[in-house]
Amino acid sequence: MAEHIAVKNFREYLRIPTVQPNVNYDSCVEFLKKMAKSLDLPCKVYEPVRNKPIVVITWVGTNPNQPTLLLNSHMDVVPVFREKWTHDPFGAEKDANGNIYARGAQDMKCVGIQYIEAIRRLKEKGVKLNRTIHMSFVPDEEIGGEDGMGAWSQTEDFKELNVGCALDEGMASPDETYVVFYAERSIWQVHIHCTGTPGHGSLLFPDTAGEKMRRVIDAFMDYRSKQKQKLESTPGLTIGDVVTVNLTRVKGGVQNNVVPPELVVGFDCRLPPSTDLEEFDKFINDTCKAAGKGVYPEFQQKQTASDITKLDNSNPWWVTFKDVTDGLGMKMKHAIFPGGTDSRFVRMMGIPAFGFSPMNKTPVLLHDHDEFLSESTFLTGLDIYVKLIPALANS
Repeated sequence: MAEHIAVKNFREYLRIPTVQPNVNYDSCVEFLKKMAKSLDLPCKVYEPVRNKPIVVITWVGTNPNQPTLLLNSHMDVVPVFREKWTHDPFGAEKDANGNIYARGAQDMKCVGIQYIEAIRRLKEKGVKLNRTIHMSFVPDEEIGGEDGMGAWSQTEDFKELNVGCALDEGMASPDETYVVFYAERSIWQVHIHCTGTPGHGSLLFPDTAGEKMRRVIDAFMDYRSKQKQKLESTPGLTIGDVVTVNLTRVKGGVQNNVVPPELVVGFDCRLPPSTDLEEFDKFINDTCKAAGKGVYPEFQQKQTASDITKLDNSNPWWVTFKDVTDGLGMKMKHAIFPGGTDSRFVRMMGIPAFGFSPMNKTPVLLHDHDEFLSESTFLTGLDIYVKLIPALANS
């Protein structure tokens, strides 16, 4: 029996190793041009940042002056540790149960192909849509997206698309529910520099960098413990509703018998929209001050408050989205995305965006070893988009 064309194209896309860092997107761009040609649709490639292409496939609607629907996905994937995989991470191997293994199977080449194949099916049925649809395939989301959607969203090329609403990535759900994300947490990544008295490792100097760093770590870990307790003790909360704090880097020192003049500890912090950012900034500064002289923060990222897409009757796009999922009998959860996606750049432009990847009864394996998506779940998600896309485009 011949393999479904959508599955065939999905596996071909997965075999293109657009893996960070320093991605060469040429093969990916050529694949997407081929997909556009197979749909008989125009394809444009923008490059707001050198070697960071944006591919846009457009299906013009019958009323092209209406705000358009943007179907966004990213082309890049995170690195792999091959020794941890039981399948070739870029082989797109399918096992006897129909599980397709590859980096990007969930995050998020599945969604990009589902967009393409939904449009293919709609065109084959002779469906006409009022709004124009743009399918965008962007680079570098996995390293922050600043040179991808971040740069492109500030250009006249993007503004000329007249986007009224966007769909972007969500996350798998291990139970029968589907999750739609309406906001994201702000990312704060901070390095705390702890300077102190250096000298020989056999002595007890005052005010060493190590002592100061311990005070900093204790304060951050205490904050983390309180947030963890809040999450565990409050029914209905998800990880996106609390502040996460994780110690991710420790730098400094030259050898064990030398007390260093400086140690640096790095923390990754994710702040939900409800967070008082001034208060959290004060916590960091107060922690540094209490740790001792010569302790100060250096921010790698310090995002402003996250924009929110309203999930109520004031947002007609949401009313349509909900009508479709209700009509399909889908059990939906609404959540704040725990990480960061390109949706934040779209929402910053005042455009409503839904983070949605139709993968239920599926373990969450984005960035994990042996990332996979079952063929049946992939095709079910395709069926959902065949209903959702025209409803939004004709709303």
